[in-house]
Amino acid sequence: MDYNYHTHTVYCGHATDSAEDYIRRAIDCGIRYLGFSDHAPFRFPDGYEAGFRVPVGQAKNYFEELSRLREKYRGEIEIRIGFEMEYYPDHFENMRQVAVDFGAEYLILGQHYVLPENQGGVFSMDRHYEFEDLRAYSNSLVAAMKTGVFTYVAHPDMYNFIGDNLLYREEMRKICIASRKMNLPLELNLLGIRDNRIYPREEFWKVAGEEDAPVTFGFDAHAAMDVYDKASVTVAERMVKKYALNYIGKPDLKLL
Repeated sequence: MDYNYHTHTVYCGHATDSAEDYIRRAIDCGIRYLGFSDHAPFRFPDGYEAGFRVPVGQAKNYFEELSRLREKYRGEIEIRIGFEMEYYPDHFENMRQVAVDFGAEYLILGQHYVLPENQGGVFSMDRHYEFEDLRAYSNSLVAAMKTGVFTYVAHPDMYNFIGDNLLYREEMRKICIASRKMNLPLELNLLGIRDNRIYPREEFWKVAGEEDAPVTFGFDAHAAMDVYDKASVTVAERMVKKYALNYIGKPDLKLL
C-alpha cells in the first residue's frame, strides 16, 4: 500500500506529532501519495466552532505549513492538502466554500454527526436504537455523495446502530448502491482496526461486497506512527477476501 489520504494534524486538537514527522514516516514506509485531511474549519452563523475542527483562525497556518513541507519533500513524496468534512444541507455550500477559500484541494466525507454540532448534533458513534435516526444517517450520506465534491466516504460504517440487523442492512445497502452507481469509494478505516472500534462493522462490509461497491483504505492517522501500519493493512486485506470486496487501491482525487 503506497497511499494514504486520511491524515490529521495537531491543528484539530486531538492528534499528536508534527506534520513533518508524518511525512518522514510515510517516506520511510514507502508511501508515495500522502493526503492531509484534517477536520474542516467552520464557524456556524451563531458563532459556534466545534472543538474537533481546525480553528478558523488557524486554517491559514495549516495550509502554509503543509505547503512549505510539500516543497521541501517534493520529489520524494506527492502531498495533497484537503479536509475531512460533514454534510449538513443547510450549511453545506458555506462549508465547502470556506474549505475552497482556504485552499483545500480535495474533501473526504466523514459524517461524525447527523445534525450540526451547534444543534446538539447526534454523534454517529453513540449507541442508537431508533430506525428513524439510522435512516437519517444513510440519507445524509447518499445526499452528500450526490453533491459530487467528495473523493471518498470515510468510515461509512461508523454509525453505531444496535437495533434490528435487517433494518441496518437495508439502510446500508442504499449507501453501497449509491457508491457503486456513482463510482465513489467507501473507506475501510484502519484506525477502527487499530483501536478496536465499532467499525469496521462486518454486516456493512458484507453488504458492500454484495453490491460491488468500490472500496479503498485509509489509515486515519492521528499520530506519525499511524501513517503506515502493516498490521491493520493485513486485517483489512483479509476482509477484502472474506467479503469479496471491490478493492480499487488508491482513489482518484476529485480536485476542487
